[in-house]
Amino acid sequence: MSKATIAVIAAFSAGAGAAATAAMYSLRSSDKKPEIKTVQTSTLSTTAIQPPFAPAPVPVSQVLSQTSIGVPTTTPASTGLATNAPVNPAGLFEYGFPGPVADIASRSALISSYDRQKKNPHWVAEHITPASLAARDGDRKNSAFLEDPAVPEKYRAKLKDYFRSGYDRGHQVPAADCKWSQGAMNDTFYLTNMCPQVGEGFNRDYWAHFEDFCRRLTVKYPSVRIVTGPLYLPRRDPADNKWYVKYEVIGNPPNVAVPTHFYKVIFAEDGTVGGNVAIGAFVLPNAPIPNEKPLADFEVAVEAVERASGLEFASKLPVQRRRRLCADTSCSIVVKEYADRQKAFAKGGQQQGRLTPPRN
Repeated sequence: MSKATIAVIAAFSAGAGAAATAAMYSLRSSDKKPEIKTVQTSTLSTTAIQPPFAPAPVPVSQVLSQTSIGVPTTTPASTGLATNAPVNPAGLFEYGFPGPVADIASRSALISSYDRQKKNPHWVAEHITPASLAARDGDRKNSAFLEDPAVPEKYRAKLKDYFRSGYDRGHQVPAADCKWSQGAMNDTFYLTNMCPQVGEGFNRDYWAHFEDFCRRLTVKYPSVRIVTGPLYLPRRDPADNKWYVKYEVIGNPPNVAVPTHFYKVIFAEDGTVGGNVAIGAFVLPNAPIPNEKPLADFEVAVEAVERASGLEFASKLPVQRRRRLCADTSCSIVVKEYADRQKAFAKGGQQQGRLTPPRN
């Protein structure tokens, strides 16, 4: 990615839609001018921290102690969650800690950092494997959306904020990734794992296909780690030709920011100690995206997501171990296959990996 392309991340138009996202963030040379097609988008007008539940290459307590943040001495037994988790989200920290260290929640299914000002997560990290996806001990119909008691009440996202907001409560770590236990499934329903997402055309469609793509990576890679989160990117105001960050805030009074975009940074591991890691970074607008749009169009350099989010994702991963995900495997969504599974689960009263359209 050229310096010119990286530089434009600070001046990206949030309302330009999927096609403009692909053009501005393209990994192709900046001297090429891809054709831009207009895409119709929606108007975006407990203090206790639970410990990790599996050994980590870099324990959460160690990472947090480096930033002068302590982890309360709770035990797995006190949390009521299983200790034999088939995944280890904290393993991501072998490659570096994303930061910032605000309201860190370490649960069996995920680790997250919460943004008190915007009432959304900064980032949420998860880990999926063939074994974790094969297990079927959790059922989303037994889970309920919850305000997170680990966040002080005045800084929480509230259930009422989403009421009649027109936005879905969009999982950052999908429920479908955490069927290996009911406790893990429940972890994904805290509002600290949610952001307001456009429903039709995005959360229930293209974003869902993207999540399915991540799960399908486990066919080739024995271990896949994913960091997901929101972005609030600027757009140019035609009235004065200046750049502004503009996003809607939902709730009454206004409380939860509506992200303009979402990112995923994927680490697909080859399963060997010190082995190769295929990295893929993607930025998608929080707007309807046609299913025909190639996923590869949303691929960006990891550095682009770091600039936009203020985070770091691979600071400790040696360059010689890195591979580009979309060069190592096919980066494409499978719409028909995923849609068929959706219909099959719907007949049984379930939805694969997505929220029921939340209007309550």
